[in-house]
Amino acid sequence: MKKLLILSCIVSFATFFAQKSENYLQVGYASVCCGTPSEKPVMDYLNSFKKKNKVSTLEILKQSGLGREGEYNLYIGTDRLSGTQKTNLMKGLKAAIDAQNNSRKKESDGMVNFNGSETIKKADLSRARNLTVYKK
Repeated sequence: MKKLLILSCIVSFATFFAQKSENYLQVGYASVCCGTPSEKPVMDYLNSFKKKNKVSTLEILKQSGLGREGEYNLYIGTDRLSGTQKTNLMKGLKAAIDAQNNSRKKESDGMVNFNGSETIKKADLSRARNLTVYKK
């Protein structure tokens, strides 16, 4: 009985403290004709941001199945970041995405969309379909 109580406490604790973000930034991957662009530049920036700012984890969610050519969105949780970190994250994301969009082939490569002034709430994501935790 004691082991069962301890196990249920651990599961409850993990569930309660998992995915605490209430505010997310949205990065959208759209296709023009031949599939979506690579997420590598954005993920490379996020990994360097984590190391530079000593952030242990960033909550990233992925919503897939948004179109016929594999369009999807990434949602990056920002509640665990300070105000300065959040501002730096948005500036860096915008720079990485702008560089990626400027180097693409205009007639065939897809676009990466990002609006730093738009915040997605957890309540909006609770109604989203095909939403998973991003792991790579």
